[in-house]
Amino acid sequence: MGMSAVHEPQTLSVEKSAIRKISIRLVPFVALMFFINYLDRTAIGFAAPSGMNADLGLSAAQFGFASGIFFLGYIVLEVPSNLALNKFGARRWLARIMISWGIVAVLFTFVQTFTQLTALRFLLGVAEAGFFPGAILFLSMFVPARYRSGILGLFYLAQPLTTVIGAPLAGWLISQHGIFGLEGWRFMFLGVGLPAIVVGVVAWFYLSDSPAKTKWLNDDEKEWLTGELTAEAASKTSGHEKHSVRAVFRNGRVWTLSFIYFGFVYGLYTLAFFLPTIISGFEAQFGVKFDYLQKGFITAIPYLPAAIVLYFVTRHATKHGVKPGYIIIPALAGAVSIPLALYAGSPALTIAIITVTACAIFSALPHFWTVPTQFLTGAAAAAGIALINTMGNMAGFAAPYITGWMKDLTGDYKASMFVVGGFMLISAILMTLLSRRKQVELAPGTEIPIGH
Repeated sequence: MGMSAVHEPQTLSVEKSAIRKISIRLVPFVALMFFINYLDRTAIGFAAPSGMNADLGLSAAQFGFASGIFFLGYIVLEVPSNLALNKFGARRWLARIMISWGIVAVLFTFVQTFTQLTALRFLLGVAEAGFFPGAILFLSMFVPARYRSGILGLFYLAQPLTTVIGAPLAGWLISQHGIFGLEGWRFMFLGVGLPAIVVGVVAWFYLSDSPAKTKWLNDDEKEWLTGELTAEAASKTSGHEKHSVRAVFRNGRVWTLSFIYFGFVYGLYTLAFFLPTIISGFEAQFGVKFDYLQKGFITAIPYLPAAIVLYFVTRHATKHGVKPGYIIIPALAGAVSIPLALYAGSPALTIAIITVTACAIFSALPHFWTVPTQFLTGAAAAAGIALINTMGNMAGFAAPYITGWMKDLTGDYKASMFVVGGFMLISAILMTLLSRRKQVELAPGTEIPIGH
């Protein structure tokens, strides 16, 4: 059943049934994997103000360096890992990644020095390399282009919900000081690391490499999905542009998208790694006192509205088509709100402004990732999206290190937050230029294929 049969009643029924099953059976599990992935990479942010920095004698710059070096290990193996996924199959490769990072995450329980912390953060990046782009590429193998914005929105909900659920969870684990003779922050690392190993083993048996190999789709659904995805691939490869891996590295659009993503990631990980520390600073700044669990709930506050906004914006985009404004406007909102938050006169107003930042970043990311495979397919899609993710995630190293270094240098976070806002402003400008030059067309009623 090809694309010409989309409007036939029987085919429409099969289509709806297939997408519904994918939404229920596949997306939540991959989102759970992403939830654990993001929690493990950002757990260091919860540990820092909860005893880790004091026990290990870390300065703000050292904490920032240890947080960010994760991304150097990640960058080194990002593209090779995504090509390996394309070669060996998503099921085996994603399961392997999860089990590997779970083992490394558990080892943080026993860290004793800054050097050990830095080494483990680097190894965690090596272990996790390829997961995020691999998960996006995996979902793109099951979902036709016009449904991908909605499916990616559901998948991306895992990221803000990681903090909504994970921050109070981390706070509770940290408060369990003394279990197994461990400090609370060490027990927290143990508690968030073990699930990655368990879910990684389950993924080996639960996931399938393609719609044709699934057991929960019937024959008609498999045939429809295979036909749709094959037709899309053929339509892209029939164009004039070559889709080789080598061509990706010479593609100006790929590099422009990399710099756009850099700005969003810079803002994202500044919040992820330093928001718990900024909230701990409320005690001295405003004369208030919070316990570990309360700090966890306060950290979670900006991310619940972000998840809600992400969901409704994605629904609107699915109905009306993805447009450049879904990326440009959030970048501008983040550029203004991030530095503005530091001039708020109370904890409540500070958190309210940071909530705007979180809503902006998370609402933009699913729509950003619908852009690359508008012009990339096959191995080039795997390499191109991995390259964008790799270059963008250089901000994952730069953001925490520069933020910590500037805090040590100036005594507060004001200057570093203006740097964050500046990068997000650059993202808005580049996306505006890209769309006006017709290099990326996001017309109403159309959906752009995605890979990762």
